[in-house]
Amino acid sequence: MFEVMKVIILAGGYGTRISEETENKPKPMVQIGSKPILWHVMNIFASQGFDDFVIATGYKSRVIHDWISELKEPWKVFPLDTGLDTQTGGRIKKCIGKFPQDEYLVTYGDGVGNVDLGELIHLHKINSRLATVTAVRPPARFGVLEISNGMVTHFGEKSQTDAGWINGGFFVINEGVSEWIDGDNDLFETGALPRLASANQLSAYQHSGFWKPMDTLREKNELTELAGLPVPPWLQ
Repeated sequence: MFEVMKVIILAGGYGTRISEETENKPKPMVQIGSKPILWHVMNIFASQGFDDFVIATGYKSRVIHDWISELKEPWKVFPLDTGLDTQTGGRIKKCIGKFPQDEYLVTYGDGVGNVDLGELIHLHKINSRLATVTAVRPPARFGVLEISNGMVTHFGEKSQTDAGWINGGFFVINEGVSEWIDGDNDLFETGALPRLASANQLSAYQHSGFWKPMDTLREKNELTELAGLPVPPWLQ
């Protein structure tokens, strides 16, 4: 069994890509079925034994803080207001500073997947790097054309396996990652992570199972439908 590891959930962004839903609430509080997507994300971790959470809030933080105060689950949840305009790297750095420990699980408050957290942590420890990112296949969204001499010879959906790997969140990071984050304005995805990769300090856990973000109303509606199943795919 792994030692108790805090789960940092990044929940402070503006959610501008789904602005229809985020005028009065932060994106992680958008409802998927009867509960906010933040709850579904937390439940992925709790169902695998990780229920000690730090929620890094920012935009409309009071909505999340109030929701946490009424949460009925037997989870340990600490909301930390990391600032309105702080970037993802800065939010992580503040959480590490507030709750120092050797390692952390980190994810976003707007994406779900049936990631095997035990395997993710195991790989992180074997590779002995400062950080491990879960790599996923991007959802197929666009029709693909094959063209020869100006004529379409094939039209079809892009296969996920043709699309390479992208950052799916679900990180394991060591406390030392904080030193690779410049400050509040450092975007984790374009700052610390590329620097770690350049220094051979970023490993990847390749997840081929279910993964889905909530960046659009269409994706929100698709997740809502899946949440109504007896067991949603992110818990299978």
